[in-house]
Amino acid sequence: MAKGQLSERRTKHSPRTHRYVFTLNEEENRALLRYIKRYNVQNRARFLRETVMLAVIRKFEEDHPTLF
Repeated sequence: MAKGQLSERRTKHSPRTHRYVFTLNEEENRALLRYIKRYNVQNRARFLRETVMLAVIRKFEEDHPTLF
């Protein structure tokens, strides 16, 4: 199977179609790697995705308008 065909197949069945890329400085990278090793994180992408979305959802909940 050619490389182009493989990536086509993945994107057709992938529930995630939007990609975000970010960079870390040395200190941030060391801290992240240390956390991943200490807490035995098996899937780094899943961990980062869930951590970011948890922060976003919490912020939305904090900013939710109240009646009083």
